Amino acid sequence: MSFLGIGVRDLQEVKKKHRFHMPSAFTILFIIIVIIAILTWIIPAGTYSTDKAGNIISGTYRSVASKPQGIWDVFMAPVIGMVGDKKTEGAISVSLFILVIGGFLGVVNKTDALNEGISSIVHRYKGREKLLIPILMILFAIGGSTYGMGEETIAFYPLLIPVMMGVGFDSLVAVAIALVGTQVGCLASTVNPFATGVASQTLNISPGDGLGSRVLLLIITTTISIIYVYHYASVIEKHPEKSLVYKQRAADEKRFAIKVRSDDDNFQMSKRQKAVIWLFGLTFVIMILGLIPWTNLNSHWTFFDSFTKWLTGIPFLGNLLGHDMAPLGTWYFNEITMLFLFMSVLIMWVYHMKESEFMDAFMKGMADFLSVAIIVAVARGIQVVMNNGMITGTVLHWGETGLHGLSQSIFIILTYIFYIPMSFLIPSTSGLAAATMGIIGPLGHFAHVSGSLVITAYQAASGWVNLITPTSGIVMGALAIAHVNISIWWKWMLKLMIYLFIVTCVFLGIAAVL
Repeated sequence: MSFLGIGVRDLQEVKKKHRFHMPSAFTILFIIIVIIAILTWIIPAGTYSTDKAGNIISGTYRSVASKPQGIWDVFMAPVIGMVGDKKTEGAISVSLFILVIGGFLGVVNKTDALNEGISSIVHRYKGREKLLIPILMILFAIGGSTYGMGEETIAFYPLLIPVMMGVGFDSLVAVAIALVGTQVGCLASTVNPFATGVASQTLNISPGDGLGSRVLLLIITTTISIIYVYHYASVIEKHPEKSLVYKQRAADEKRFAIKVRSDDDNFQMSKRQKAVIWLFGLTFVIMILGLIPWTNLNSHWTFFDSFTKWLTGIPFLGNLLGHDMAPLGTWYFNEITMLFLFMSVLIMWVYHMKESEFMDAFMKGMADFLSVAIIVAVARGIQVVMNNGMITGTVLHWGETGLHGLSQSIFIILTYIFYIPMSFLIPSTSGLAAATMGIIGPLGHFAHVSGSLVITAYQAASGWVNLITPTSGIVMGALAIAHVNISIWWKWMLKLMIYLFIVTCVFLGIAAVL
């Protein structure tokens, strides 16, 4: 059948060609750079005075000569975003850190220690699978909170789904254990380099600032999520017909009747893998100790300073270690980048990995995070155009005027709400932080809200959105493996999303006035 010579297949092909596809984060950010450049021709130029620490002084705004940005400036923005200039600090330190931590994770994954660790836990709790829900969700939440664990969970679904279904639960429970676990961890990121790290570097504060409150938020949101998943599992254990995927259970049982390890299989981790797990955990413990400003919290907490001074003063040993060692509590991106590089080499040595295998794993790990490292620089280009176009001060002045009389609690809750649609627009947590924190952070300063709490609000919104957004490869990948329609996932997640939203708003509101 055809009409005017156009067949049905032709019409279908036309529809396919004209179907809208969400552009990549790189494209979205570059479009924003172009829009900002256009605005430099429209928005009046202005600037603020700053104190010795570089903080903007409220009430010091003044108009200056305009400096509209052109095509040259647009294409130079990502370059300057990486290396920096007099007005904008470059993203090179955080980008290098992201690459090195990618290499570190590549080396750890090469040992298969994390996968074997989770598999061992699943096997150990055979017959008590219900206990796996809180145990695994806590582990996944810690992974999401510390190093942005997400894509790594894809390997666990083929293992978790048969186990959970075999004891009377359904595929939704299996998906929730890993997906909700990791993303709630990201929601309450503590030292996540791709969220906390990038945002902190943009505001020139330590990623350790506000760590205590973020740990508390992590405990609260993880507990709520565990109770939610556990309650649903308990209900369908007694009443299977109440499962949202009950109609496809027979198909799922047939579909997931895959070969699962038997009792005769060896679930014991090797001594080398256990050593890698310990080194993996120790790396993040040292990073946290290095980032917490101990002497700022208490002037008498000088143990690490004294210990480092004593250690480097020992003859020969001080020279061997290096006299420029920075004490824990004074670390920033250079030091934690060095830490992950050193621990990568140490894992290679402990695991008896060949040099060629180590380099292959490290370089592949870096390659996996290359786009994240570059997107930080592209996003920083937005700030470059605003600063060089002299409109940052004007935008902040408008914000200062609009915030006049606004309470701290209202400001931080509005910040959280603002970041929800922004997280849909820019799904990359690193890109979102680099693109917006340069404006939102100083606005928080005007509202007398700490930069660390602004970061917490941004992270909470990003993590909340990434629990359900169809633009997330983590969400869609998990649902594809489980053969769960996203509309069913949204229906199942609705109440949890409401609970997390309300709890986060209350938490931020209280934290702002403490």
